[in-house]
Amino acid sequence: MDATTCLKSLLLATQQYEGGRSAQNAAQLLKQVEEVSSLKCDQLLSSGQLLPIECVRGLVELTGNANTCPTVAGAILSLLAQLACDDDSRKILHSNFNLTSILALLVHRHSATPGDPLILQSLQLLQKLTYSTRIFPSSSHVHELIGFLMSNIQSDCDDIIMPCLGLMANLCRTNPAVQSHIKSLDTVKPFYRTLIRFLAHNSLTVVVFTLSILASLTFNEKVGEKLFDAKNIHQTFQLVFNIIVNGDGTLTRKYSVDLLVDLLQNPKIADYLTRYRHLSACVDQILGLLQSKDADSAAKVLELLLAMCGVSGLRPLLCRVLFKPATVKLKAAPEHKAKPGLALVQWISSPVAGAEACSLKALRLLKELLEEALGAAIMPDSTESFVEMLLPVLLDFVKGLDPPSQGEAQLRQHCECVTHINSVLLVMCSKDVTQSLVSNQVSAQQCLLQVETLLACCHGNNATACLPPGADNSLSQVCAEALLSTLVLMSKLRQQVKDMETGFYRTLQDQRIATPLALALTSHHRAHVQTGLALLLEATPLPDFPSLVLGDSMAANNAYRQREAEVPVKRIPVQEFPPPRTNVNGLDMSGASSGIHSLVEKLHGVLEEPAKDMHLSDIIDVYEQKLTALASEESRLQDLLEAKAVALSQADRLISQYHFQRAQAEAEARKLASLLKEAERRREVLQGELGVQLEEARRSKADTEELLQHNARLQLDSEEHQTLKGAYNSLLHRFDESESLLKELQADHANLSEHNDALKKNHQTLQLQHDKTVSLLKEKEDEIKSLHSDMRLKEEDIAALRGDLRVAADKRRESEQQRRELEDMLDALRKELSKTEQARKDASIKASSLELQKSQVETKLKQCEDELNKHSAMIAMIHSLSSGKKNDVNLSL
Repeated sequence: MDATTCLKSLLLATQQYEGGRSAQNAAQLLKQVEEVSSLKCDQLLSSGQLLPIECVRGLVELTGNANTCPTVAGAILSLLAQLACDDDSRKILHSNFNLTSILALLVHRHSATPGDPLILQSLQLLQKLTYSTRIFPSSSHVHELIGFLMSNIQSDCDDIIMPCLGLMANLCRTNPAVQSHIKSLDTVKPFYRTLIRFLAHNSLTVVVFTLSILASLTFNEKVGEKLFDAKNIHQTFQLVFNIIVNGDGTLTRKYSVDLLVDLLQNPKIADYLTRYRHLSACVDQILGLLQSKDADSAAKVLELLLAMCGVSGLRPLLCRVLFKPATVKLKAAPEHKAKPGLALVQWISSPVAGAEACSLKALRLLKELLEEALGAAIMPDSTESFVEMLLPVLLDFVKGLDPPSQGEAQLRQHCECVTHINSVLLVMCSKDVTQSLVSNQVSAQQCLLQVETLLACCHGNNATACLPPGADNSLSQVCAEALLSTLVLMSKLRQQVKDMETGFYRTLQDQRIATPLALALTSHHRAHVQTGLALLLEATPLPDFPSLVLGDSMAANNAYRQREAEVPVKRIPVQEFPPPRTNVNGLDMSGASSGIHSLVEKLHGVLEEPAKDMHLSDIIDVYEQKLTALASEESRLQDLLEAKAVALSQADRLISQYHFQRAQAEAEARKLASLLKEAERRREVLQGELGVQLEEARRSKADTEELLQHNARLQLDSEEHQTLKGAYNSLLHRFDESESLLKELQADHANLSEHNDALKKNHQTLQLQHDKTVSLLKEKEDEIKSLHSDMRLKEEDIAALRGDLRVAADKRRESEQQRRELEDMLDALRKELSKTEQARKDASIKASSLELQKSQVETKLKQCEDELNKHSAMIAMIHSLSSGKKNDVNLSL
């Protein structure tokens, strides 16, 4: 059964179960949920299809309904957890379906039984949805969820502690509102004590969750200062690095990386890390994780390395570790030395599923590190070797990128890869040495092909490529950024690469360049504006530069942004108008074009008649200018029409989301109204109780004042008694100290007397030893002089033997030369074997005689070497005897 049929069956079963919650309908719904779960659900929600969205909407409503069977709710939660497999799907479930609030309500509803499997499923799904997502405490049932988490973290149920800690870590991370709410609670101090006790837990995952929560809540408090001070921070670093390298799963590694990234945002912690003595070894081990084929682990490692690049003291260390292997030939290098930099480069074009984010992060990391390495005063040779290895990989990756014909996500991914690769190449062009390497491998044809591809993406027939410039991360902005970065690279290499300058100026005079250039000049980003201005400065002197089209595009972009700023809400109720609005505009445009054609026919008719006016040519010029202006206006209106069509489709999606959110808001409003009424009733009851309590407080205040006066008198007596008691104790203590000191001094005096007698005896024995040593020293000096004379004689003998050895070596070389010549003659004689056999026999006899001479010479050479070794051994023995005697003399002295 295909996916569409399964989804339709699931939608029908959901509607039947909503109509009647019978056992048969529940069994049918469970069966359909299991069938959909068996399908491949990757990116099912992010595809934008209506059928999956309607199915998920029905399932979410059933999950939030209190009358839904727990078995059905558990199966639905399992399917939703399977759907939340990527970031886009989690974002849709959180934002469009408000699943976070519904799960918080479900947890609050079953909070009395925390061990319920439905609670565990809800907490695990909440942990998925809230990862890297900011949740506001004002959202429905978030306060109750936080209270549930804090109470169960302090409980004794081990099964629920870990998901509660993970969810609490997500809620607290980079969320000041949730942090303030937790700190304002009365139970926060016992909660802190429980978390500190968890730091000694045997599960690494629990330790990481605990450290993340403590870092979020107590970083600027006394508890956090003690926990992350200079004494403890090195142990924390070691623990986190060990968990990242040897962690029990991707989840633990992911949260460990997030914790270290959060710690590095504090300048004091970053400074502590630069002085961590095991940092180099830890970085080397972390880089070893890039050798795995797990895209999620590699993405988190690259995220950590990018965060470390933000610390100025760590960038040189990363450069040394990553660029050093490039200096060694990969075939001859040990395996562990050739891997860190090579593994990083391999992730750029890795075929592993889900490696797209790794490619972009690897390119960003390479850009940061190359900026650091090439910006140094003296560039190491290892950097140049690394660039030589990296360049072919980047260029092959660009050649292998095929721009997708459809699909906004694929097109955006393509453009982002091109932009990051161009930024890396531009960093390489900052040095003359590396710029020459780039210019030798980059061709003008490749750059022009890339430019043409990007221009086709910006001006193709695909509707997704013609989005309005309303947001900086829109597809049109991404395409324009990729195109302009390619042009900047061409401008940088136009003097070094053949035909690059011609292609660069020809591209600047293309009419299609006006749209991306206008997007850059009207962008909110300073870097994009500066890039656009630099290219505009190059293009302005060119004769065919489309300046008028550029001005119209900039005016249209500014007008669009102004309309969005003035009327930001008017785009939502577009559903009230009929969809065929684009057809009406199309008729208007066809009417305008028919008017232009009629005007052209009239002009042709006028030209066919005899000239009656001397100013006829001037009139024709005026009409030609008007025709050109109308044609440009027609093309601009056509672009605006396509943008409006896309805006209408977006508005339809927003309307459907608005209706769903409005229904949820109305339900929450009704619930808040009932809560308000109940609060009013409770307030009236509490008001009466407050009056009784105030009267009791007045009476107790008078009693308290009398007790305070009596207490003050007793306090004075107690202070006087304590003063006298302290004085007596101090005198008694001084007396005991003086007595013990006297006994110690007497014992020291006796010991010193004994020590003095022993020193006198030692002095006499040492004097005798000194006299003996002086006599022995004189004898040893005489022996050394005799040995020196013997050594000089041996050295003269060694010199003579070395001369004989050199002569023997010369003779050996001559014999070697003769042997080589005879071998050459032997080869020549072998070729002429057919001419004479007798010559071959003579040559073989001569060769055998020469071999005999060679063996005799080698025998003599070995004898000389043996004699030389004997003399060397004698010299070494003489040196060892002389050095040994000197050491004995020194020891005796």
